Amino acid sequence: MSADLTTLHTARTAPGELPGTMSAWVIREDRLGEPKDAIQLEEVDVPEPGAFEVIVRVMAAGVNFNNVWAALGQPISIFRYGDHPETGHHIGGSDASGVVWKVGDGVTRWKPGDEVVVHCNQASYEDVEVHGLDPLAAPSQRIWGYETTWGSFAEFCKVQAQQLLPKPKHLSWAEAASYGLTYFTAYRMLMDQANMQAGDKVLVWGAAGGLGVFALQLAKAAGADAVGVVSSDEKGKLVEQLGAVGYINRNEFAGMMRKGGETPEEEKARFKTSRAFSNRVAELLGGEQPNIVFEHVGKATFPTSVLTVRPFGKVVICGATSGYNLDFDVRYLWMKQKEIIGSHFANAWESTRANALIDEGKIRPVLWKTLPFDEVANAHQLLRDNQHLGKIAILVGAKDEDEGREETTPARPGAIRAEVGA
Repeated sequence: MSADLTTLHTARTAPGELPGTMSAWVIREDRLGEPKDAIQLEEVDVPEPGAFEVIVRVMAAGVNFNNVWAALGQPISIFRYGDHPETGHHIGGSDASGVVWKVGDGVTRWKPGDEVVVHCNQASYEDVEVHGLDPLAAPSQRIWGYETTWGSFAEFCKVQAQQLLPKPKHLSWAEAASYGLTYFTAYRMLMDQANMQAGDKVLVWGAAGGLGVFALQLAKAAGADAVGVVSSDEKGKLVEQLGAVGYINRNEFAGMMRKGGETPEEEKARFKTSRAFSNRVAELLGGEQPNIVFEHVGKATFPTSVLTVRPFGKVVICGATSGYNLDFDVRYLWMKQKEIIGSHFANAWESTRANALIDEGKIRPVLWKTLPFDEVANAHQLLRDNQHLGKIAILVGAKDEDEGREETTPARPGAIRAEVGA
């Protein structure tokens, strides 16, 4: 069924009531491939909320690389698990801001009309890990809008009630939709998994990217010193604006990047460059090696991370954009008694604490571009082709990128507008 966008910015029903259908950007298993082809606009039925679920009218959505993977069907197809077998489609989008429109049985904290942002961690309330351990340990744990459908690239999305957080009033809908996945991930990595404290020394890879811009701000807020690694001096100026004590243009140390399959001579040369990089990090940190390394690049940088972090230090990692098969000299791990810590998104409590810092204006979103709803497929193609420069927000119910912002007392700044990238 073809979609009709003429009423996109107009509420067709009152809060508490749902229309029969909605416009949504949909991926189906029979057309996996490039995002511009796989993600198509359709008219689909609006889901009803189940117990402890909420339907949100989406005002804006955030674009993340996970739905490039969903479109490609790589590294695995998402259609084999989550709720995809029962729905037969995937509506992506793991960041959203919007208005509570209808609540399911058992929901008491939220009501129609509430303005919210959404965190993307889901787990079954029946899993015992949710009650006392950590929802991230639950066997049912899924990333909403990637491992599940009913994400934010639609007029309405379906979420668990525990995913909702109050929308910061000083942010526009677009700004409020731009930070959740990356910021909450960075928060858990540094504040809980690495236990970052005042006086710590931190190395941040991809410091001008979606994760790095928040890692730097968190380090500054905590009283830690951070050095950011970037791909240009222009981006270096941004990371200094965000609180870094200095930056390194990785192109100056290109030889440190691990490609895999190096000959002994090539590995010796690579290690020499990594050692020079490590010395440069220490120089920027006042003569000290970092005790925390913020990792998400993986294969290309991980050997250098293990080398660079000080004895008894921690390398905390949440992803591997350059490859997930890691090859490094483990002697620098065990003989120097260093730690490797894995981290995956954040739970509802961490997301709530992190969102409070946004609400207080202590952490700011960093937004590159806001696009209209009809550009969802093209936005993902930009990511796929590495033509983007940072976080992209999509207007859904909102008419423009300033809608939703309210005056606050005291006044708090909105998003930092910058050309950012990994």
